[in-house]
Amino acid sequence: MSLIGHDEPWREWRDAMAGPRMHHAWLLAGKSGLGKMQFALAAARELVAEPGVHQPEDHHPDIHILTHLPKDDKEERKKADGKPFELKRNISIAQIRAMQQRLNTRPTLGERRAIIIDPADDMEKGASNALLKSLEEPPRGTYFLLVAHRPARLLPTIRSRCRTLRFPIVDDEQMVMLLSREVPEADRDALNAAVAAANGSPGAALNFIARDLGPLNTIMQRIARGGDPDFTLRGQLADAIGTRPDRARIQASLDLARAVIGGMAQECSTEQIPEMAEAHAQLVTLTGQAPTFNFDAGLLIMEIGTLLASAAPRRDRANA
Repeated sequence: MSLIGHDEPWREWRDAMAGPRMHHAWLLAGKSGLGKMQFALAAARELVAEPGVHQPEDHHPDIHILTHLPKDDKEERKKADGKPFELKRNISIAQIRAMQQRLNTRPTLGERRAIIIDPADDMEKGASNALLKSLEEPPRGTYFLLVAHRPARLLPTIRSRCRTLRFPIVDDEQMVMLLSREVPEADRDALNAAVAAANGSPGAALNFIARDLGPLNTIMQRIARGGDPDFTLRGQLADAIGTRPDRARIQASLDLARAVIGGMAQECSTEQIPEMAEAHAQLVTLTGQAPTFNFDAGLLIMEIGTLLASAAPRRDRANA
């Protein structure tokens, strides 16, 4: 996929590489789905490459990536077998400690190595504190690239030691062009719904289409615009999401519900705004909690439907 909105981050990165002293820690900040990890990998390769030294095309021994590991041994075996597998919720202190042990050795192919943490805002507290020590006293030739979807979750002391590269969201016109190119088989309604739900994130929009969330969008629109007095639509919503949705599908559904209310807010009357704002705020809270809380999927889906119903015009919202 061609990446949009990376021109300015590349300019800043390459200007820094050409300067007399490259900063040792970088924070790649922006919402999920903007291609920050792809940027980090490409930037790390530029950083560690040296003239006359062959650079491997696949795994590079001087680029180390810390990200979510499989949830347990069972999920590790699924990964080894090439099957879908569940991930741990956080990047652990053990992962940071293992990385720090590697920093006691020299880079393999040249004078520089790169450490990529994706997403850095999912580090557990102990991992963040451990990383801070490396950022305060980085080994010579070691550079950190921290990918962050929610930079505010990082310790202020970590943020203060990083130079920030900001990745902008993509406007609707560019999104439609990109999606039309990447998924030409998608119909116009699916594209428009994906653009609305993704809120400027190409990755989220592609995920929306890949997960066939169009039917969810239709049901959510009906609930938010007409209420659900007999709970029928909430039942349809639960059926459409599925009996055992994975975490990614639930997260996409929450993003979609927020987009539905956000779209309605642009055309509603002044009297409806407080209720829509309250429903949207509660969906934002649920979205933040979903990756780390053990919600019952069925109850969470019903809560999404209820919040959508609470935003419907009052005359249609009996039993919301």
